[in-house]
Amino acid sequence: MGYGELIIRSYDDQNDRARVEDLERRCEVGPAKRVFLFTDTLGDPICRIRNSPIYKMLVAELGNQLVGVIQGSIKLVTVHKPPIDIARVGYILGLRVAPLYRRRGIGSSLVIRLEEWFIASDVDYAYMATEKDNEASFKLFVDKLNYVKFRTPAILVNPVSHRMSRISSNFELAKLKIEEAESLYRKFISSTEFFPIDIGNILRNKLSLGTWVAYPRGESWGHSGPNGAVPSSWAMLSVWNSGELFKLRLGNAPLSCLMYTKSSRLIEKLLPCFKLPAIPDFFHPFGFYFIYGVYREGPLSGKLVRTLCRFVHNMASKSKDCKVVVTEVGGSDTLRLHIPHWKLLSCPEDLWCIKALKNEEKKSLHELTKTPSTKALFVDPREV
Repeated sequence: MGYGELIIRSYDDQNDRARVEDLERRCEVGPAKRVFLFTDTLGDPICRIRNSPIYKMLVAELGNQLVGVIQGSIKLVTVHKPPIDIARVGYILGLRVAPLYRRRGIGSSLVIRLEEWFIASDVDYAYMATEKDNEASFKLFVDKLNYVKFRTPAILVNPVSHRMSRISSNFELAKLKIEEAESLYRKFISSTEFFPIDIGNILRNKLSLGTWVAYPRGESWGHSGPNGAVPSSWAMLSVWNSGELFKLRLGNAPLSCLMYTKSSRLIEKLLPCFKLPAIPDFFHPFGFYFIYGVYREGPLSGKLVRTLCRFVHNMASKSKDCKVVVTEVGGSDTLRLHIPHWKLLSCPEDLWCIKALKNEEKKSLHELTKTPSTKALFVDPREV
């Protein structure tokens, strides 16, 4: 049975919104062999890229059927390559193909068309993120479209409990003004891989709930500019309210997972003295907070990071539908040792793949991917 010619075009909000939302509901996020997440975009299919400097969504049609979508965004970031350390990168996300139309080349056609837009926009590198064991995504991007493995960051997920976490009285916490937060980020982590040049725009976005620092009680916070002093040990992080953009819901969960969730919540309710953490209800739409821009210095900095994370947990516990706090750190970054998370919910190795779109960048790409990552990795909250 013929379906006509495949047409790929730009997303049209008036004509495509309902059809894209329907496609999103029918597509699982994650490998089919595991539980997966359904995404509710709250009536805005381009919500995940709307806050990026430059963005685009493409749709694929066969006949009168919308059978695929893809999204992309463009920005300037720090990339360690000679002779300059700044590159224009294009991020690929939200690739969906309707289940009945898969394995027909629609996904690769969407990626190639998006790459053409990147090239026309003078992008140096295209990159994407996927689960390490997502075979279909790996085969498409690495085996077929010549992307190469770049980094394997860890996604750390901590469930939100209605119980408030204890904050040590040995430390002081303070919320920074946006200008001071931007100054600190540019001073201390602007050399971090994929640090966005427009960090100020991220911090000023309404979804960014703020930036906080922690330091030992008895010391003072004197940083108020490029020459300001910092305590002997200190840590900082920022928080992004992803739940305002879209909601998630767990799907395809085995009965054992459902029973464990319900029983753990019952035990917590009936036997609070045991202080057993309960798994939140992930089977109904929920939001999450994303921690970004984590930085630390000094011998007590690990404890300070943990204290800040507990503070964020307490913030999230006051939100009606925030069920988890998520952050992402470089695969070899020791920060993961100090960030509270559940292994059951976390992903120890996410996979970032990258591709040079200019001939002159292919040599530097080889150097980028073959050199072990010794620096931290900045994960842009706009791309979560």
